[in-house]
Amino acid sequence: MPSEGKQKHKLKLVYLMRILEEETDEERGLAMPQIIERLEALGVPAERKSIYRDIAVLRDAGVEIRMLPKRPVEYALIRSELGIDDVMMLIDIVQSSRFITERKSNALVKSLKGLVSERERKMLDKRVHVRGRVKSQSESIFHSVDVIHEALQRKRKIRFLYFSYGTDLRRSARHEGKRYELTPVRVVFAEGNYYLAAYDDEASMVKTYRVDRMELLQVSDAPATRCAAIANYDYEDFAYQSFSMFHGEPMRVTLHVKAQLMDVIVDRFGRDVEVLKRTPDFAEILVDVRKSPQFFGWIAGLDGGVTIAAPKRLAAEYREWLKSLIRD
Repeated sequence: MPSEGKQKHKLKLVYLMRILEEETDEERGLAMPQIIERLEALGVPAERKSIYRDIAVLRDAGVEIRMLPKRPVEYALIRSELGIDDVMMLIDIVQSSRFITERKSNALVKSLKGLVSERERKMLDKRVHVRGRVKSQSESIFHSVDVIHEALQRKRKIRFLYFSYGTDLRRSARHEGKRYELTPVRVVFAEGNYYLAAYDDEASMVKTYRVDRMELLQVSDAPATRCAAIANYDYEDFAYQSFSMFHGEPMRVTLHVKAQLMDVIVDRFGRDVEVLKRTPDFAEILVDVRKSPQFFGWIAGLDGGVTIAAPKRLAAEYREWLKSLIRD
């Protein structure tokens, strides 16, 4: 039986890789004496020549180990896949996603931090992340998305109960407590939630449902419906026309926008909006929206910075909608 020292010596390459992975990055490395010191602390005697050979072996295996131009020269493992900025961005996405539960969010963040060095992990820990975000209370959403994708692959309908909240903050099943049976068209992620676009045979149209509000979701034995509405469904168009994924009559609208609100317009509609008229102070733009209380609420929230220029009937409906909000 080999001694414990010999076993550790055979694992020297693994220990070397772990040391570089934990303690180095593209800005900070370890000098050769430091590498030797850390290996000896693990009970692995090493000399410079053997470490040079080990570094060469790791490089041949595709590991990027770079010599940093310092005095003395430092050796660093470079993570070419994801840098600290990438990991920071992913952590922000995970923590801001409402459909990910707190427990799942913490586990994902821990895994993401494992992709960077110890020094970079400390930098991430110092970052201030927004607290108090609304997080999903169920991890079943991941299972639900899998079920929907299975139905899409098998060209089957899905069956599910759909819930909404009442004024008592309790959930109750819609559709008189009966299951929906619909043809899934596409699963999309928008505004921090997963949504299902599904075709309703009775209404002869594609409707949108929040995936986290579905329960008892399963693939139906019924074949998926095939029709022009499904074949011509274009989520990209719908995304620009929709506000908070609510339905309404599609309309082409001219908006009068003050110059300081153009950033808001670009964030909502993109840079490809059609500009009909512009001055240094304002622009008139043409956009496709869906007429709904959500669209009116978005306009109202901009405090007069964006107004409806045309069609006139829509502007009149907006005024009536504002009046309806005043209670005597």
